[in-house]
Amino acid sequence: MVGSSNIGTISTGLWLLCNNTCTQLPVSSQDEASLKAVQAFMILSIIFSVVALVLFIIQLFTLEKGKRFYMTGAFMLVCWMCILIAVSIYTARFTGTMVYATNPHHGYCFILAWICFCFSFTIGILYLVLRKK
Repeated sequence: MVGSSNIGTISTGLWLLCNNTCTQLPVSSQDEASLKAVQAFMILSIIFSVVALVLFIIQLFTLEKGKRFYMTGAFMLVCWMCILIAVSIYTARFTGTMVYATNPHHGYCFILAWICFCFSFTIGILYLVLRKK
């Protein structure tokens, strides 16, 4: 989330609260579990995405002609599911809750997370459909 204050522009993310300097994000005890879940699922999505990339490269050189990239597609769909869970929790729990700022709105990272959600689903389906030529 990005907002304005008397100091200037304030932005909050999953880990930091930044205005002129960045500090640890202060989280209330009722939101702490939700924030930890979002952080965990975003890290898992990165891990599954990297595993899918490595698996694709391995399958590209070892898979027989005419076979499909099922394992790579499955890992990308698990990545997609992790992104879906993380961004949905963040949207439900943290949208518009910037205490320190006026006129809060979504920053570019939030929008990029939803774009990654769409692309990871598309790539996961394409991996399941594509055959090695």
